[in-house]
Amino acid sequence: MAMQYVAPRWLPGGNLQTIWPALYARRVEGLAPVYRRERWRTPDQDFIDVDFLDAPGDGVRPLLVLFHGLEGSSASHYAQAFGAYAAARGWHYAVPHFRGCSGELNLAPRAYHSGDHEEIDWILRRLKARQAESADAAGGDAAGGDGASKAAGPVMAVGVSLGGNALLRWAEEQGSQAGRVVRAAASVSAPLDLAAGGSAIGRGFNRLIYTRMFLGTMKPKALAKLAQHPGLFDRTALLATRNLYEFDNVFTAPLHGFRDTDDYYARASAKPRLHEIEVPALVVNATNDPFVPAASLPRTSEVGPQVTLWQPAHGGHVGFPMGLPPGHVRGLPERVGSWLAAQAGL
Repeated sequence: MAMQYVAPRWLPGGNLQTIWPALYARRVEGLAPVYRRERWRTPDQDFIDVDFLDAPGDGVRPLLVLFHGLEGSSASHYAQAFGAYAAARGWHYAVPHFRGCSGELNLAPRAYHSGDHEEIDWILRRLKARQAESADAAGGDAAGGDGASKAAGPVMAVGVSLGGNALLRWAEEQGSQAGRVVRAAASVSAPLDLAAGGSAIGRGFNRLIYTRMFLGTMKPKALAKLAQHPGLFDRTALLATRNLYEFDNVFTAPLHGFRDTDDYYARASAKPRLHEIEVPALVVNATNDPFVPAASLPRTSEVGPQVTLWQPAHGGHVGFPMGLPPGHVRGLPERVGSWLAAQAGL
């Protein structure tokens, strides 16, 4: 499937194509989606919150699952845009929140990270099981209540930025088993080489704007986590962090089983193992993404036959605005969603 994207002339450059869509562009036609929230107890006795948009009516429907980016949520511009796309097609839609991102601090002495593939595996398998249960219920109803089995609606997954890297890491770890859970997966603006991305966001304009924005929410969350679990990390060291590399060295890496930031970036990056993916996967990266250097992006020779690379010249980081001012962000879900649907036979 051929895909094209051309940025509007009134939004030149990767930074404008990143910032404007997140703040000002239209996300949906009409009213923003109203989610139904479920709280799930995790295997380690913590919780995550999952927001749903349920397709109206009875019957078996496809399910689109979105894993958000760093400090994102179901309210993020891209999450709302993908939700509107799913709703327009009569699909169910789910946004699982990484721990601490749903508006309430989680309980365990951990948060989330770019390689959180075990969390993604638990979430996707639970959602897949629910799809199967819904199909069985629909089959039983259709057969007069005899419980006759009916094919479940396909599950498709998209991950954005951090969530995209983590989703690809899940596909890599699962190998041939990934196709038993999802029909297809897509990552959008994922920092597939975490060391390159971490270096880029820690320099110049990126450091002044994006690093400051992320640390502005991440540091208070980390301090709240320390209040929950005294002695979890060095408070003075955390307060002294000036970029994501230093923050990850104090907080993210040690809390999630990594030796330090370098170990975290090396083991959590999806790029080195893209050739191991055995489920249809679309990997979208604009080459003018301020966070993800074009030189760090994978080449066709570095990925397996199931991986499709789409690397347009414009789009910024999870931006891809379209239209006249103020613009809209519906084009990205339409392109990614159409690709996923084609892989799922929809």
